[in-house]
This record gives sequence, structure tokens and C-alpha cells, in this order.
Amino acid sequence: MPRIRPTLVLCLLPLLTGCLVHTHRVKQAKLPTIVRDATADGLVQEVNRMNGGLQSLSAAVDFQASVGGASKGKVTDYTALSGFILLRKPDTVHVLGLVPVVRTRAFELASDGKTFELLIPSQNKVIEGTNAVTKPSAHPLENLRPGLFFDAMILRRIGPADLVTLTKATATHDTPGEQESLSVPEYALSVVRRKENSQELIPERVIHFSRVDLLPFRVESYDQAGAVETEADYAGWEDFGGVQYPKTITLKRPLEEYQIVITISKLTVNSELTDAQFEVKLPEGVQVQKLP
Repeated sequence: MPRIRPTLVLCLLPLLTGCLVHTHRVKQAKLPTIVRDATADGLVQEVNRMNGGLQSLSAAVDFQASVGGASKGKVTDYTALSGFILLRKPDTVHVLGLVPVVRTRAFELASDGKTFELLIPSQNKVIEGTNAVTKPSAHPLENLRPGLFFDAMILRRIGPADLVTLTKATATHDTPGEQESLSVPEYALSVVRRKENSQELIPERVIHFSRVDLLPFRVESYDQAGAVETEADYAGWEDFGGVQYPKTITLKRPLEEYQIVITISKLTVNSELTDAQFEVKLPEGVQVQKLP
């Protein structure tokens, strides 16, 4: 039997006795008392139920916009505006922002689903073009398109031909001063499509649901390159006349580095909205800029 050298034993002794081990306390995770289970098919049905329950929407809102981020090295916060958002299926939109106190038009955006008009009274200018951004402006907020509001405020249906996957995760949130951190279990429902003549699956969007109430709290939409193009965060779900709807919607465009926080103060759903309510009344002598 070989002899173990004393020097080797001395080297191993701290490991064997635990002298090199340090234990420190961390906050224990507090789990919700109720955690709900769901299937992918069940969550698809819930998204389609929410979509089917909204044919039109009229909301009094406050807007808070900011532009900038890491690539720009700064963030610019704009003055909060009040205003209104009108939506009507299939894709008609009218968004109006009002200047504080005097309540004149700060901006007005409208679309029939194919083309749009963006009126900026302070510049005596109206921008007209298609709903797709073909040539991005150096000013991110001029890249606003009506579909951004529509897709965030009325979740798009998940069709029978769409492919979906469902995963579970748990996010842990620390609250300063609290003895316990909060663990929030969630489902992530991914909607993907198969690339033509390929086994590759292309992500279209991911809908995150809280497993406490099975309500969506975030939707991430992807561009053709697989990058997150738009993120919509939902918070403060409330009852608006018998309809569950989030009080706050935060729209983020990470590639263009701007976000808009929409806070809803009044909401009416499924009222009769006329074509005239989706028209922008242009002032005389306004300059028209047509986008290619």
C-alpha cells in the first residue's frame, strides 16, 4: 500500500475540514399561493378569445415618450401628453396627442390599414406614406406607424396554421427592505413559422403569461433577422365596463431606442365608430412630406 506524503495531506486538509467554504445568507424566494396550469392549446384559445372580444376600442390616455439608450449614450424624456386612441378592426387606427394645458394638437396619426398620415402641427407638416417603414427617419418618433399601436392594444389572433411552443420559467424579483424575494412563475408561448424549404423555425412573437392569473404581461415581436423589434409590456389589469384590460401599456422599440408609455384613464369597447372619426383634419397651407 503506497504511503501518502505528509505534504499532500496538509494540502488536502483545508478542503476536507471545510476551512475554504464560506456560507452567506440570501433572501428566500416567496412563491405565490396560487399557481395556475395551462396548455399551449389553452393559451392559444385565450389569446383568440381576447382578440375576438374586441371589435373596436376608444381610450382616453396619457402618453410618455422617451428616446435614446446605450448606443446614443443618452435618453431624452418628452413632456407627457394626454390624448385619445381609436381602433377598429380589421386595422383602422386614429391616435391624437394633446399639448398640456392648452390642449391643442401635438400630433395626430391615422391609418386605413394601408397608408397613414402623421400630422405634426408644431412643424406645420404632415407625413404621408405606407404602413411599412421603407426608409427610416433619423428621428425615431417619425418612424411611428399605426400598426404598432394596434398590435399592442389588441392582441393578434394565433391562426390554426401557426406553430407554437410552450415553456415554463420563474423570474425572481428583489424588493428593497423586504426579507423575501418574490418568485413569479410564467409561461412563454412562442409563435413560430417554418422557413420555406428548410428545417429552420423563424420566431414571430413570444407571449408571456403570469401563472398567477394567466394574463399576458409581455409580448415580444421579432423582425426578419430574428431580433426583438417591438416589446409591449402590460400592467395593472382592471375591469373597464366588464372587460379586463391593462391600465398601462409600455411600447419599446429596442433597435430604434425609443419607448412610449400609454396610461389608460377611460376605455370603451365595441362602440360604433364612423369613418369620419378616423380622418385627420389638415390645416390650410400644411407642408406635405411623402415617404417613398
